Amino acid sequence: MKKSLFTLCFLVIVVASFAQTKKVIADKIIATVGDKIILRSDIQNSITDMQRQNVAVPPNASCILLQQALALKALVLQAERDSLPVSDEDVDAEIDKRIRYYVQQYGSEEILQQVSGKTVFQLKEEFRPVIREQKLAAAERDKIVGDVRITPKEVEAYYNEIPKDSLHFYESQLEVGQIVMYPKPNRDLENYAIDQLKEYKKEVEDGSKKFEVLASLFSDDPGTKDNGGLLEINRNETQLDPVFLGKAFSLKDGQISNVFKTQFGYHIIQMVSRRGDDATIRHILKVPQVSSIQVNQTIEKMDSVRNLLVDGKMQFGEAVSKFSEDDNSKFTGGLLTGPDGQSTFLSIDQLDKDLVLMLKDLKVGEYSKPVEFIDPSTGKKAVRIVEIIAKTQPHRENLKDDYDKVAQRALEEKKNKALDDWFSKKMSGFYINVSKDYASCPELQKWTENSVAATK
Repeated sequence: MKKSLFTLCFLVIVVASFAQTKKVIADKIIATVGDKIILRSDIQNSITDMQRQNVAVPPNASCILLQQALALKALVLQAERDSLPVSDEDVDAEIDKRIRYYVQQYGSEEILQQVSGKTVFQLKEEFRPVIREQKLAAAERDKIVGDVRITPKEVEAYYNEIPKDSLHFYESQLEVGQIVMYPKPNRDLENYAIDQLKEYKKEVEDGSKKFEVLASLFSDDPGTKDNGGLLEINRNETQLDPVFLGKAFSLKDGQISNVFKTQFGYHIIQMVSRRGDDATIRHILKVPQVSSIQVNQTIEKMDSVRNLLVDGKMQFGEAVSKFSEDDNSKFTGGLLTGPDGQSTFLSIDQLDKDLVLMLKDLKVGEYSKPVEFIDPSTGKKAVRIVEIIAKTQPHRENLKDDYDKVAQRALEEKKNKALDDWFSKKMSGFYINVSKDYASCPELQKWTENSVAATK
């Protein structure tokens, strides 16, 4: 199967200059599309960034990356001609997302700034033109391929062209549903957790203890405990608890919140510094302990739910809606989903080990007995009932079982073909100049043929 290189993958070309700790002594314009230039350092920085992230770098990486950069510039130029809208808000949101990603990779803003030799503000300003170009290119691509559709006959033809020994092989996959309840700690244990946090707050405010020391010793949050409770957050972060975010952004620098509750437990937050919608905080989480008595009571309650299911007095989806307390699966009818949040057929290695043990002797359509487990998303004790809704056998890809997957690939190839055709038609309308240093790159043949350098 021919793979187009003019796919959205070229949008992975990002500003990687902060990965360079040494100044580039000599640079050179190696290609031009209209008034858009590509520097040798753009390609080298991208290769350096790939190496830093342990991405395999092919021998012809510079040729491939230049091809992708040329495609991006051409799409940007056409998007500007078409006056496609890209708002400052969209650009700012993507910049913030990119900065948060790198902060997470390096561990803190301070380390990021040390490695890059630039402030976060400077990095954002360097990202801005690149992000805007990426947004414009994506908008133009969507305009070009947005109306491309695929028919069943085209899917079948695409499938028949794949050599049989090249068809994907799928291991057994399961569609699993779950009902989850969280045992409630008794009030005495909740009050104990609250009192602990109040004492920590008092000790920090009177100067007898440091917040980061208390967090390292006593916080129940494994993700931040080892770095003194430090956390970089953004007001628009959708993955954080909204109560937590609201409380954090109500604080002034240095201020410590009162004790408050979220789905994870009880917290106090110290605001370290705030920059608009970004903030650096420290927090301490205390999760009230749940006794075996509360766990057993929840198991008994869940056993009653299971009886309703087994006796056919309630459908699984109805039980999920009525009883499940797991937000991640409650609104999918109890179905577990993959990393993309959409696929419901999962391989064994995508399931947590405790769940795999529960499914070991379970057949399709059967309900497990209630089992205690630690919820990986909250770290809290929970009890669940699971059902294997469907199961596929290990098999070579076929249209009967895997039509949607084949159709998606066929559609992407058709879109790539439409994009290739668009480039072929539009190239003559762009001023293109590619350095003769890249004349030997077969990936750049179309571009060099249309290059003004080729006519000189």
